[in-house]
Amino acid sequence: MPATSAAPVPPDRPSPGAPQDCRSAPLVAATGIVLDARGRVLVRHAPDGSGPDLPGASVGPAETPEEGLSRALEEVWGLKAPAGRLLAVDSRPSRGPDRALVVHVHLVGPLTADEAAGLTGPGGGPAGARWLAPDEACAALPVGIAPRLRAALAALYAGSLAHLVGGVPQPGSPAGLDPARRAALEHSGALDSASHRANRPKALTAASAVLTDSAGRVLLVQPTYGRADRWHLPGGGVDSDLGENPRAAARREVREELGLDLPPGRLLAVNWSHKPGRPARVRFLYDGGVLDPAALARIRLPPAELVRWRTVAPGDLRPLVAPSLRRQIRACLGARESGAGPLELHAGRPAVADRA
Repeated sequence: MPATSAAPVPPDRPSPGAPQDCRSAPLVAATGIVLDARGRVLVRHAPDGSGPDLPGASVGPAETPEEGLSRALEEVWGLKAPAGRLLAVDSRPSRGPDRALVVHVHLVGPLTADEAAGLTGPGGGPAGARWLAPDEACAALPVGIAPRLRAALAALYAGSLAHLVGGVPQPGSPAGLDPARRAALEHSGALDSASHRANRPKALTAASAVLTDSAGRVLLVQPTYGRADRWHLPGGGVDSDLGENPRAAARREVREELGLDLPPGRLLAVNWSHKPGRPARVRFLYDGGVLDPAALARIRLPPAELVRWRTVAPGDLRPLVAPSLRRQIRACLGARESGAGPLELHAGRPAVADRA
């Protein structure tokens, strides 16, 4: 691992030699939330003995935050990894003679197993690096840095961005705002309409088609991404920002993925799924109909997106399809056969109405 003659400046301190009374511009720093494949966070002990912190550095006058972070990672850690997407921006007002501080927080990784091992190899890696679970990392970091990590992880999992001042998520921040605080701001009327939209929870919307062959076997596709042993229904995200509705999305996805222009039939089910800290997912499942041998022979897959297709008997879905999707498929097949629906599903299970 390459050595360096100077450690990066911790993000919460001015650059060495910087005029302490200069208030014409804030100090700009970049911090990396470096993750491994298990979702652990890289935490290091600063060489000056000030305690644990996150990888980062002050940004040079001719650098962008992304360039400054990438430089620091390579100089100090020997890690050639680009700064990923922006997760948070934290501003700290000037305190006494110190300059104001603006910190850009970027995702780095997830690193491969070899990359991660290289940072914490024999001897503990440079500056005592450790991989910690997110909760452990937040507990280990100083009070000035831990909120930054917490908000950045919330933004990562929500697919959003956190706006912080002194580590505190601000009203209207798309990520990181405590739900109780958000509710209090909404109920008090303190948010303008744009801020209200920004900090409301988001949901991802998708549309899929349930197609079968003449023997009742379900048509599945295998993507080029994700787990190699997982198969999916033809379908994908709804381009709602372009005004696309779920039915139009189902038709477009079948056309793009299979090369077949098939108007969707009736809506069989709507599925709602949710994991804590992540956007909810809503899937509209349509009856794609029965494909005869001639239609199956016309299937053409986009090689950059899909590896292959196959038809599978409902009883043989278990080793191929994730449990939630498997339940959705079986519920849709039942609705198609019986004429029931549309069904309301939660993670593939029929929703149970509340009873007074």
